[in-house]
Amino acid sequence: MILHKLILFALIIVSCNALAQQKHTEPTSPYWEITNRKSIVWDITKEKRLPHKENIEMAGKNVASIIYYKIDENKKLSITKDVIFPQLRTYNKSNEPDWKKYRAYFRKSISDQIAPSIAYKNKIIVPSTVDSVEIGGMLTFYHTPVEDLQIIKTIYPSMEDRYIVERWEIKNVSQVIKELSISNCKLKQSEVGYKGEYTFEMFSDASEQLNLSPGTSYSFPVYYGATLNKEKTINFDFRKAEQQRKDFLSTMQNNLVLETPDKTINTLFYFSKIRASESIFNSSMGLVHSPGGGNYYVGIWANDQVEYSGPFFPYLGYQTGNIAAYNTYIHFQKNIPADTTAIAYAFEVDGNFKMDHLDRGDAAMIAYGASHYALASGNQKTASELWPLISWSLEYCHNHRNASGAVLSESDEMEGRIATGTANLSTSTLYYGGLKYGIRLAEEQNMKDLAKTYKARLSAMKNVINDYFGATLEGLETYKYFDENKHLRHWICLPLSMGITSRKKGTIDALLGKLWTENGVLVEFKHETNTDSTTFWDRATLYALQGVMKVGETDRGFKKLRSFSEKRLLGDHVPYVVEAYPENNMKHLSAESALYCRIITEGLLGLEPLSFNKIKITPSLPKTWDHLKLQDIALFGQKTDILLSRDLKRLRLKVICNEKIIFDESIKPNTELSIILPAKN
Repeated sequence: MILHKLILFALIIVSCNALAQQKHTEPTSPYWEITNRKSIVWDITKEKRLPHKENIEMAGKNVASIIYYKIDENKKLSITKDVIFPQLRTYNKSNEPDWKKYRAYFRKSISDQIAPSIAYKNKIIVPSTVDSVEIGGMLTFYHTPVEDLQIIKTIYPSMEDRYIVERWEIKNVSQVIKELSISNCKLKQSEVGYKGEYTFEMFSDASEQLNLSPGTSYSFPVYYGATLNKEKTINFDFRKAEQQRKDFLSTMQNNLVLETPDKTINTLFYFSKIRASESIFNSSMGLVHSPGGGNYYVGIWANDQVEYSGPFFPYLGYQTGNIAAYNTYIHFQKNIPADTTAIAYAFEVDGNFKMDHLDRGDAAMIAYGASHYALASGNQKTASELWPLISWSLEYCHNHRNASGAVLSESDEMEGRIATGTANLSTSTLYYGGLKYGIRLAEEQNMKDLAKTYKARLSAMKNVINDYFGATLEGLETYKYFDENKHLRHWICLPLSMGITSRKKGTIDALLGKLWTENGVLVEFKHETNTDSTTFWDRATLYALQGVMKVGETDRGFKKLRSFSEKRLLGDHVPYVVEAYPENNMKHLSAESALYCRIITEGLLGLEPLSFNKIKITPSLPKTWDHLKLQDIALFGQKTDILLSRDLKRLRLKVICNEKIIFDESIKPNTELSIILPAKN
């Protein structure tokens, strides 16, 4: 009897844990739907899960804005615009801590209580409830008609100037002429900062009297901008700003175009190109890419910019992105230490603050990201210019290893949020990746002896990764993150991403099993508290999915990629991948979106540059797909298409460069191929 009760109790515990884990991993039904307009729409008229809060970030070269919106249980909309002017550095306030100087952007938060007023027949038209919301590089709210007048608000940034626009469209949906009166709004606030007098301006620009015919509409702007020292150079022009935004979106639509049978992945890939590419700002360093998220602007980091986004832009062929990446690498190169100390991990606030108090393994990040970028650019001149940074980073890693050969660092890119020991897997694996691309760059520059040295170091580092970090955790043959580590960690995915397969099965089981939740991979799995663990950083999930695909486990990776993509694109916080939770509350940091695209390019297709005109490709298809097209890839600056289709148990691979077929054969899935592109004209 006692034994029976013990067994029953154990079954109850197991059942409860299973239910808790199931609740933790099963996605909720989508909020949003994909349209045929390169957008997603949320139908509020059918929504039962209210109230609901959301936010989305948008940016141009001189402005960023996080739009917070809430829809209550009565479908009433409220909006707050956090408008950030990154280049206008402010003075710290007397009641703020000193560290605030690193986030000292001129910014204003404006609610929708300050707005234009529209009058019709002695009534003020209040656009409160909404029927739907649409996102497609701009954010649009479709209000429920009032007095047969529908108001549609569309928010977008100027891509060049220091303002964002909220365009109001009034649409007459009746059969009679509507005589309207509009009262414009205006707000000015000034303060003194490091560059002089900053003035925030909010104002609308509508006709005061208007006769609106049936079926017609009238549009006018509300501007949220800033001027410096009462400058007159800013031309607030919502039509020009809208066209600039549309031109930018057109570039994102036409470069690096993914077509698969899966609309969710296609759309999130397109959206990811938008977010990865819009967060580029004018700075004293030239154009630079920055993370965003309300905290990180007009600055560069060794992980986000050097490692994540920089190597992506050569494939996208977005010249602004390539310039920003190059400027980042050059700025780090200018700041190589004269002694044996670690390189700075970031240059914040317009490059004014060098962050060099912590070695996060940044030399390894730089070696990997800069060498990949230089090789993928297909440009001998660029490679020669960046070689001092790449070679210094590789030497720094080689000279800072422990007795077992693992690369030493004080932390990793999580900067002490969680223990990393004195030598962690991330730093050593990124160094391995830097050596891989460094070998190819050295060979391209006819540095044969150095390439031979790097090859020996690459082989040794592969052994270190397998022998020093190799471990059995939770019954799985995978990696310990550092010597004393006893729990599964998210960054065990990195060896897969570098193509190291010796502990492939156990590592994939850990990533897609023990560590996996509906929000992707957890930072850490502790068996005794697994149902309570909630901390995740999307960057690790994105690397994990890339790595799983890269080593040939396409179907396992695709299943998780599909559910994760639906969560991020159509779920409760959209439409981009995020930074982290609970930290920063899942902000849409930019470089993570570049990592999403790299799941396809480097994961599913296995693309790697081998030289300035040769690629390695290891393509595969999920079993539910019959084709994949990745078109207008800027491979070494040449327009290239990669077309995959199913051919019974094989794949048909066609590669087209500058409209000429250079490869067209039937291959086995996951076959590694080297393809030489024709010489540039």
